[in-house]
Amino acid sequence: MDTQNSRLRRSGRKHRIAKRAAKPAVNPAAPGQSGGRYTPLTSAELTAIYDTSLRLLAELGMGDVPKRLQEDLLAVGAEVAGNGRITLPRSLTEEAIAQAARRFTLHGRDPDRSIEVGGDKVYFGTGGAAVQTLDIETRLYRPSTLQDLHDFTRLQDTLANVSWFTRCCIATDVPNTFDLDVNTAYALMRHTTKPVATAFTLAEHVAPIVQMFDIAAGGEGAFAKRPFVKAHISPVISPMRFGADAVDVVYECIRHNIPVSCITAAQSGATAPATLAGFLAQSLAETLASLVMVHAIQPGFPMIFSNWPLVIDLRTGAFAGGGGEIAVLNAASAQLSNWLGLPSGVAASMTDAKAIDAQYGAEKGMTSLAAALAGGNLIYESSGMTASLLGASFEAFVLDDEMHSATYRALRGIEVTEENLGFDAICDAVLGDGHFLGAQHTYAAMERDYFYPQLADRDQPVTWLENGAQDAWYRANARAGTILQDHHPDYLTPDQDADIRRIFNILA
Repeated sequence: MDTQNSRLRRSGRKHRIAKRAAKPAVNPAAPGQSGGRYTPLTSAELTAIYDTSLRLLAELGMGDVPKRLQEDLLAVGAEVAGNGRITLPRSLTEEAIAQAARRFTLHGRDPDRSIEVGGDKVYFGTGGAAVQTLDIETRLYRPSTLQDLHDFTRLQDTLANVSWFTRCCIATDVPNTFDLDVNTAYALMRHTTKPVATAFTLAEHVAPIVQMFDIAAGGEGAFAKRPFVKAHISPVISPMRFGADAVDVVYECIRHNIPVSCITAAQSGATAPATLAGFLAQSLAETLASLVMVHAIQPGFPMIFSNWPLVIDLRTGAFAGGGGEIAVLNAASAQLSNWLGLPSGVAASMTDAKAIDAQYGAEKGMTSLAAALAGGNLIYESSGMTASLLGASFEAFVLDDEMHSATYRALRGIEVTEENLGFDAICDAVLGDGHFLGAQHTYAAMERDYFYPQLADRDQPVTWLENGAQDAWYRANARAGTILQDHHPDYLTPDQDADIRRIFNILA
């Protein structure tokens, strides 16, 4: 009998270990958690910033307005100022806000990977145009290549918390701008079915690349019916003027039904005021100018209101992607956008660290959590970026993915229910074994309520030492290396790939 009980105990222990090792039936830290609980600005402060922004647009207006855009703006109520600038009356700006797309879908080629933008849902993704890659073998920076872009795309395809993928690095070995735009878009289509984003150097590049998207989507005109790519464009150049080439790209993207992320990227003390309040007022005005532009071209066209406050170190003039200032500025930007009811995009997790070190972790954790708690719908630059956006790292991608799970778990909060309050479980433990280990109430919470990291080390010091005293960089390097070795997705059929290669100069 004792032998039988011993076998049963061993069998029960094996079952419990297997349950702990198994993937949770429900992700306890899924993307799309609700944000908005962190509100750095009061209601009066929101109103003051907004009113100043509208006054800037109505009295100062925008400079360097291309002729076609000027005509379209005047047609919807803009005015020509005496100094040649185009002013946007408050009524026009508020009309653009009222008619803006509030929610829309960013499609993945795999429908199960599509996400809805807007409301209070938070998603982490990528951005950036790094010109250097932190080499996975040498751990030193070198110029980014087209092969790096293919590898980054393959890597992130496996990461659940990269909800959309924007090319994170520039292929510096492709000097021709058309070939660069084509091969960037090709890498995105070949190696992932998530929603993706890219940039177009010139407007004339859009139509040919849409032809490539059509091939992947199933035929002429198919992409426009369900666009799986959005465009990253910066049509406003701080302070308070338009950029002609980028405006032309906006027109072409709207013509081809490509959702746009219109990005304002002013820098405090350089292209915008050094005071945080003044910065927010100007940056909001500039992003609203992009919204009015889209409204003048096609009211209600899908646009991510991407108001990205950036900070410079005023001692040196160098861009500073990590710190308390950029954390609170991007949180405030998300709060402002959400207050206006616009799909918000902010930039966070842009560490200035070059290595995967303590500075890296502190800056990424602080800035990304602040942006998420404030309710940024799309948090750009949040995966893989290092060295003040000059670098991209394979190890950073996998480490950031785990960090995002922790952030999503924080956003999820605490579910207070009769079952979770655990009155009966407390009574049973107190009157029974004196602990909660092994109780059904504990097992249920273990699967439902807790996220368990794979890269963060929770061993005792002696165990950590026995396992080689590995740091986070070492573990992330091994994890990224395994993914790159094993994961080789090709989401284009042989016929699609052949058709694309017949038309375009595909270099990889």
